[in-house]
Amino acid sequence: MAGMSHVTRAADNQLGRDVSAYLPERAALRGLPELDAVQQRIWELAAPHLRVRGNDRHSLYAFGIAAALLELHPEAEAGVVLPAILLHDVGWSRVPEDEVLEAIAPGGGRPDLVLLHEKEGARLAGEILAEVGYPGAHVGRILEIIDGHDSRRESLSIEDSIVKDADKTWRVTPSGLDTIMGWFGLERPEALRLAASRVHGHLFTDEARALAMGLTALESLAGSAQVGALG
Repeated sequence: MAGMSHVTRAADNQLGRDVSAYLPERAALRGLPELDAVQQRIWELAAPHLRVRGNDRHSLYAFGIAAALLELHPEAEAGVVLPAILLHDVGWSRVPEDEVLEAIAPGGGRPDLVLLHEKEGARLAGEILAEVGYPGAHVGRILEIIDGHDSRRESLSIEDSIVKDADKTWRVTPSGLDTIMGWFGLERPEALRLAASRVHGHLFTDEARALAMGLTALESLAGSAQVGALG
């Protein structure tokens, strides 16, 4: 099959006719998350704190992963998970910018900075949730998840598991690998090896394990000699 070129009109495709009228409505499909009005307000307040180390993009994509996991875990409270994932990394804004990557660098690491971003993240998240008038019954659980989302090895609840899994699984997405390559000057196969080593064996839900394995497999094949030879 010939390579796909950029399509500027619906009829400019290999089929030769417009099929857009036959597409299903977005509302009829699962797995297409959007921020609701409250989540959008949380995001607007969180975003200025997330413009460090690409955490703004990371947090939005992790929101999508968390929403997908919630579809498969109806027992989990979305009102806890989704604000927590939007807010989980706001604390990196309180770590000196020139030390942020040292906190997670291969061959090094600064656990003290990881703990600082969790503590400061919980504090800032509390302020943001108070400003939006978020239901108090959820706030304590959200802050507990944020304060320990990286350093705490065990999971406190299914909500905590989903936040942790969404956060980590992002690393083996195309966005995650692009980001890691920029952080450490790695080629894509090297970034994949690093990311996979920090994801596989560290997830709590079966669904996240399957998703991460699939993403890793696709990226591995995308970099293979066979795919490269296709042009």
